[in-house]
Amino acid sequence: MKKIALLSSTAVILAGLSVPAFAQSEIATGANAAGISAVDDRISDIEDDVQDDFDRSSDADRFGPASRRQGLSGSMSLAYSGRTGNVENQDLTLAGRVSYNTDPINQTLGISIEYGEDDDGNKDTEETNVIYDAQYYFNDSLYAFALGRFTVDGLVDGYDNSDESVRDTDEDEDLRLDGFLGFGPGYRIVNNDLTAWRVQAGVGVRYTQTGAQHMTDDSETEVGYILSSRFYRKLNENVFLTNDTDFLSSDVNDVITNEFGVNVRMSDSLSTRISYLTEYQSDRAVRTDNTLGLAVVYGF
Repeated sequence: MKKIALLSSTAVILAGLSVPAFAQSEIATGANAAGISAVDDRISDIEDDVQDDFDRSSDADRFGPASRRQGLSGSMSLAYSGRTGNVENQDLTLAGRVSYNTDPINQTLGISIEYGEDDDGNKDTEETNVIYDAQYYFNDSLYAFALGRFTVDGLVDGYDNSDESVRDTDEDEDLRLDGFLGFGPGYRIVNNDLTAWRVQAGVGVRYTQTGAQHMTDDSETEVGYILSSRFYRKLNENVFLTNDTDFLSSDVNDVITNEFGVNVRMSDSLSTRISYLTEYQSDRAVRTDNTLGLAVVYGF
């Protein structure tokens, strides 16, 4: 069975709700045919990745529910493309998020659906994901949380994707169904403008079904335990430190991640984030991976 996926704190699992934006089809007349629009889109993707790194470090839940948008809000996006000519394929993506925040409870439900075909018209993507996130605040320090995730990979059915009469044993260990539900208490140990530190711990249930199990209508359910810590320290008006730690234990393996970050605003137009991520998984030959990250944003 594939290694169990790490579920971290609610701030990491769900990003903040954003307002939909629609970009123009090309940056200048003739840019599409000249290939300029494709490069411009790639530039935007890189900029979004860097900004996401900064946004995650900001931690929307750092100071509690007051920072969440109140009431009902959400967004939905749909994209479709069908191609004919040298290739015959189509792609469909649907994604949305709905949030309902009102004291003392915050809830978010998200869904994504992806379908795609290769150049021969055979399915190469058929995946559905659903996530759920909720917090109930008893007071400014104590809260309860719930985390849910369910993934369905329709291509993992035990048969060859191009010929469903042919058995595909390569999919035997791939996951067709993967679900997790966890809940527990959380507590804000320190919560002021300079320092914020919260911890949460809980128990979860993971449900999985591999390609081989799908053939025999079998599945597996196991219990897991999660522990998370989120620490923030402001050194001055331009520098703050973060340290995010997660631990997940189950019958499959133990997973530990720790990310230390230094965020520096050098000027009104220049910001830098340096991070060091350590990932440990008990069932790997080389159990620990380390990643040094650098993100810089400069505007003028």
